[in-house]
Amino acid sequence: LKTGFLKWKPDYDSAATEYGKAAVAFKNAKQFDQAREACLREAEAHENNKATIPDSSLPLTVSLQEMQRLPEAVQLIEKASVMYLENGTPDTAAIALERAGKLIENVSPEKAVQLYQQAASVFENEERLRQALEMLGKASRLLVRGRRLDEAALSLQKEKSIYKEIENYPTCYKKTIAQVLVHLHRNDYVAAERCVRESYSIPGFNGSEDCAALEQLLEGYDQQDQDQVSEVCNLPLFKYMDNDYAKLGLTLVVPGGGIKKKSPNAAQDKARGPAAVGSHADEEEDEYSGGLC
Repeated sequence: LKTGFLKWKPDYDSAATEYGKAAVAFKNAKQFDQAREACLREAEAHENNKATIPDSSLPLTVSLQEMQRLPEAVQLIEKASVMYLENGTPDTAAIALERAGKLIENVSPEKAVQLYQQAASVFENEERLRQALEMLGKASRLLVRGRRLDEAALSLQKEKSIYKEIENYPTCYKKTIAQVLVHLHRNDYVAAERCVRESYSIPGFNGSEDCAALEQLLEGYDQQDQDQVSEVCNLPLFKYMDNDYAKLGLTLVVPGGGIKKKSPNAAQDKARGPAAVGSHADEEEDEYSGGLC
């Protein structure tokens, strides 16, 4: 990088290449502090050279991961993603954000959600909607897992809107089921019902298996019929969704504590006492006392 009479400008390009090689060598030797420093110097050289920055964050990420410094790794990847955007490589920026999300998902789900949403936004701006949906899906599941249900409902709505835009209608039906489960866990029956009602505009939804199951679920929930709600939520349609949504179905309890409805005879017997139970038994015995013929 030194200048002289015959060298007026530092050779940042060559310096970046050498720093990159050094970073890999330090990483392989498990000298993670030195690898981190080399990676940072490589990035600085590329920035000074005002060139397109290569994806050199992996050695740095691995080094910081080995050092149990995940927040610092994520912070540096975020910085790299900004530089990628500034240098006109948004796809690389989005991939870097996704990588950061995966890295910190188990440590800080809240931060991972933010990173996935940022990646989705970049992909969406580039009209790469399928990749955007993948990122939104990860964010939605993490929000449900963290019981951030208000945010999950909004995230699912955005997913469904994009799926509708690309005419993937069957997946829209599945997202409607997820939305309804989230709204019912929020104790917002009105929002759940509105969600189903609005989905009638999606081609093929009205009359589908998904629609029939949701109508049955809402009916059971409205009538506080835990048996009916549990029966619907145990359908393969619900049980084989992503785990986070399937768990919402299996843990859904109707208002009033989820007490299962009893048969009319059982309710009357309880009111009339033990003698009533005996009288039912006597009646049945008398009915068949003469045999079946």
